[in-house]
Amino acid sequence: MTLQAKLDAFKADFQAGKPPYNVPPEVIQTMHRATAELIASGAAARALKAGEKAPAFTLNDPDGQPVSSADLLAKGPLVVSFYRGVWCPYCNMELQALQATLPEFAKLGASLVAISPQTAVNSRKSVRQNELGFPILSDTHNDVAAAFGLRFELPDYLVELYKSLKNDLPAFNGDASWTLPMPARYVIGQDGTILYAEVNPDYTRRPEPEDMLPALRRAAHAAA
Repeated sequence: MTLQAKLDAFKADFQAGKPPYNVPPEVIQTMHRATAELIASGAAARALKAGEKAPAFTLNDPDGQPVSSADLLAKGPLVVSFYRGVWCPYCNMELQALQATLPEFAKLGASLVAISPQTAVNSRKSVRQNELGFPILSDTHNDVAAAFGLRFELPDYLVELYKSLKNDLPAFNGDASWTLPMPARYVIGQDGTILYAEVNPDYTRRPEPEDMLPALRRAAHAAA
């Protein structure tokens, strides 16, 4: 089953209010409204695209060790996934799909990192829960996400909904700003040029990990 098929199956059950979710229709409507408004804002079109230069970054892994994009790019191309956090089931399914494709990335000489605004404790939970073999990096305040054009502020009505659902982003992220990154996937070449970019303001839609393999193959061929 493809990643998107898994996401669609989860979404159908969640929005139908099936156990164990039991989500009221008004909650679904509020989430739909927020997604529609983010799409209509044109924010995704302002994010970095293929052909542009990716900003360099250094972020901490769950053990507090700095991970530098420059160091990773010295070894080969870099796959970067921006996700919302361990509380997001769509993100967890995406991380699992990336883990399954990790051997293909490694064969092409590529490194993989995932970036979220969550604290180190929650990043460790992401690694443990999804059985990940690649670094999860903490982007405090979504500063790196902002450099890629991905950071957005949740509207007040969505903040209130999250609070009512006990989805306390300031606690998850150690940051009071109520911002998130739009889910995004990038392949960055060794010279810092973005070779592949996929940004979607609809967090229920994610590209297949295999979609990045052609860009990685081109990068490997160019380096040969």
